[in-house]
Amino acid sequence: MEGNQTWITDITLSGFQVGPALEILLCGLFSVFYRLTLLGNGVIFGIICLDCKLHTPMYFSLSHLAIVDISYAFNNVPKMLTNLMNQKSTISFFPCIMQTFLYLAFAHIECLILVVMSYDRYADICHPLRYNVLMSWRVCTVLAVASWVFSFILALVHLVLILRLPFCGPHEINHFFCEILSVLKLACADTWLNQVVIFAACVFILVGPLCLVLVSYLRILVAILRIQSGEGRRKAFSTCSSHLCVVGLFFGSAIVMYMAPKSRHPEEQQKVLSLFYSLFNPMLNPLIYSLRNAEVKGALRRALRKERLT
Repeated sequence: MEGNQTWITDITLSGFQVGPALEILLCGLFSVFYRLTLLGNGVIFGIICLDCKLHTPMYFSLSHLAIVDISYAFNNVPKMLTNLMNQKSTISFFPCIMQTFLYLAFAHIECLILVVMSYDRYADICHPLRYNVLMSWRVCTVLAVASWVFSFILALVHLVLILRLPFCGPHEINHFFCEILSVLKLACADTWLNQVVIFAACVFILVGPLCLVLVSYLRILVAILRIQSGEGRRKAFSTCSSHLCVVGLFFGSAIVMYMAPKSRHPEEQQKVLSLFYSLFNPMLNPLIYSLRNAEVKGALRRALRKERLT
């Protein structure tokens, strides 16, 4: 293994192979999405921090989701925009591997944070009298810290397994960032161990959490149907439907990308699905939670009212 050669190799990101006119259109469109992602999640995070009424376990988890979505955008989108402007962009090996590492870490964190949010809704609706015990601030802090630490450790495992491989041949990735499956195609050695670990991680971090979320919401649905008050049902459905929309978008695209059988054009499929991770999901999350959540809209109105009075 020529380790020294690996570290100094430049890698070409081919990005979206489209015409110049479409590249300009996509660059402008994705730039707008990128700014909306940063603005929307930044506003959500700021409102949660500033409004005392939102200092609850549910919005504590939502603030972590906003941080993860902003991190996604910073990690992947600028390089994608550079690719669109320059047609082809190069990146050195170490930044490429770091981009892969952070991409995996943030993906794992989002999975676990969504599970924590479903548990919060389950505790609130199914066990309202024990909610303050089940979701105390100590429990919330432990769950949040554990999600971040475990996610970075799991991403580090992938990183170590990548660094053990020799890289040779044409150093070109048919992607707009250093996604792990595309990076492994550059290796000139057997990557079976990497593939096995990726599949095992998908089962553990995607299928397992998704099953927990679905079980939680089945219990929640039964509990909601028992609520006598129509207003109580409406409020419960409102908060839960927002979370289910986010879960469906995130887990659906992830499972199709990493666990579904490959199509005839897997690389093009990966690019489209990666857009959901990097751009569409982070942009839609604050819209889903703000448009379907009366408390967030109320906090935003209070913040705007204070701004006018100052």
